[in-house]
Amino acid sequence: MATARKRPASDVPPDNAAEAPKPGLRILKKYPNRRLYDTQTSSYITLADVKRMVLEGASFEVHDAKTHEDLTRSILLQIILEEETGGVPLFSTPVLAQIIRFYGHAMQGAMGGMLERQMQAFTDMQQAFAEQSTPGMAFSPDMWSGLMGGYAEQSKTLLNQWQEQLKNAGALFPGMPGFPPKK
Repeated sequence: MATARKRPASDVPPDNAAEAPKPGLRILKKYPNRRLYDTQTSSYITLADVKRMVLEGASFEVHDAKTHEDLTRSILLQIILEEETGGVPLFSTPVLAQIIRFYGHAMQGAMGGMLERQMQAFTDMQQAFAEQSTPGMAFSPDMWSGLMGGYAEQSKTLLNQWQEQLKNAGALFPGMPGFPPKK
């Protein structure tokens, strides 16, 4: 477990009125030396501590200590990178390549929203199964694979239908950006 070191009071950055945090939102500051400082506990923390905050469902933002730029996404991506290289990866190489292909594509925004909705649906299903299962019953990875296999196929079918509708929309709006011309 990472231990946080208290920062001397003379070394604590002054509070900036422009940085008034939202109620319940924990503010972390990232310094040029790559260290993270938790303004709530007045101590330095590690990426492992930030990961623990995510797992606990804590609301937080990471700001650059000098520019006040929001670095939250960057820190979360660092945690994902550590997880992906530290054990059994969540994303296969083809999935990562496909995600990269969506950047700069007309469907980038739609794909991000779709992935977000799929993650929420998966989380909701997981919670519903946990609430409906008998006490002491745990879903094994094989059980989850079976349950999610049907869900994945259903999602694939819906995506194929959506793609077909987009192709048909291209015929209605020839030359409109984002719609492929009908061949």
